Amino acid sequence: MTDKVRIDTLDAQSAKTTNETYLARQAEFESNVRSYPRKLPFAIAKAQGAWITDVENNHYLDCLAGAGTLALGHNHPDVLQSIQDVITSGLPLHTLDLTTPLKDEFSAYLLSLLPGQGKEYCLQFCGPSGADAVEAAIKVAKKHTGRSGIISFSGGYHGMTHGALSVTGNLSPKEAIHGLMPEVQFLPYPHEYRCPLGVGGEAGVAALSYYFDNLINDVESGVRKPAAVILEAVQGEGGVNPAPAAWLQRIRKVTQEHGILLIIDEVQAGFSRTGKMFAFEHAGIEPDIIVMSKAVGGGLPLAVLGLKREFDAWEPGHHTGTFRGNQLAMATGLTTLKYLKDKKVANKVAQQGEWLKDKLKQLQKRYPAIGHVRGLGLMLGLEIVKPGEAQDHMGCYPADGAVSALIQKKCFEHGLILERGGRGGCVLRLLPSLLITDDELEIFLSKFEQALLAAGVKPV
Repeated sequence: MTDKVRIDTLDAQSAKTTNETYLARQAEFESNVRSYPRKLPFAIAKAQGAWITDVENNHYLDCLAGAGTLALGHNHPDVLQSIQDVITSGLPLHTLDLTTPLKDEFSAYLLSLLPGQGKEYCLQFCGPSGADAVEAAIKVAKKHTGRSGIISFSGGYHGMTHGALSVTGNLSPKEAIHGLMPEVQFLPYPHEYRCPLGVGGEAGVAALSYYFDNLINDVESGVRKPAAVILEAVQGEGGVNPAPAAWLQRIRKVTQEHGILLIIDEVQAGFSRTGKMFAFEHAGIEPDIIVMSKAVGGGLPLAVLGLKREFDAWEPGHHTGTFRGNQLAMATGLTTLKYLKDKKVANKVAQQGEWLKDKLKQLQKRYPAIGHVRGLGLMLGLEIVKPGEAQDHMGCYPADGAVSALIQKKCFEHGLILERGGRGGCVLRLLPSLLITDDELEIFLSKFEQALLAAGVKPV
């Protein structure tokens, strides 16, 4: 081999290890629908715990964690061991909905985490995404009640399949998608910072609670009694909005009185993320249907419904899915769920969340562009605003999605990964591994403040 050929070969090999090269190739291979690489422009080489290393050997503190999927962080040794155990056991990786000893153990354990240790519930294994579980929940509610309407809420996110998109609040992905599911009625969802009724505080929560009650009971409301109400107890993509307990309790009371099934979407907020096993537990309620995905599979694709038995109206085979028997996901899911419960991770998350929220509120005092800090546990959001412009009648500054995007970019440049959400992407969202350490949270705070300054956000 000549020196020139050798150098050209080495240059070609080196080029393949750059982020830019991999991103360019991804753009060639994949549809325009790809999203995360546009905001986080790197190619991942390896990951461990709360840290990601790219192909150029740059290190990032990951406060996204697969949009909340990786409850135990990247490549937790117990999770990896559970995968190896399945691989060497001879168990098939694909079983449709046929049972196995592993599925049996996973099912029993998952049920034990549901309200009343799952005695009133059964499980329905769905296709591998949360959206498919939402589809199943909507269908079984319609089948049980014989009614066709669904009530959802502004800011809610439930997936991108046809029915799930129909009950999702964000209008952007609905553009040019005609003929979405009919009889979906959207109602305002409480917002701690921007009350949709322009009232705010406890008065706003009381008014929204009354509004829902009156809509269902008013014979002139124009809305037929629905089959179900679907909501998130903490909205994630909608901007990290926790539902007030009193509002959730009123919705539960009214839906029970009228035979309307209450579907709680716990895909992102479930499994210790908010400081309790499920986010709805903060209000002390029991849903009729619980939608579970993300963390329930321990990092691998799995989606499951917790369905009260009295509402199990299915006939055999009326909602199927080839990959509902993902044995590897049941192994990693079982390991994850046991770890979360045995190590009392929810308690740790609740304490860390309060500490971190307090630190962020202190940061907010120095940086007026942080208009609001909210959330529960390690599901937190910071709404970015324009402090130089006029406040509204509730004292809120206009949202600033552009600066929020710039801060996200500067975070990435400083080795910090986080996501945005909310109206116009104005909310910076934190969804780190639930095992993130206090020292790593201090690193987050340091990197985040550096990113604020790099984005031109001025302190006072």
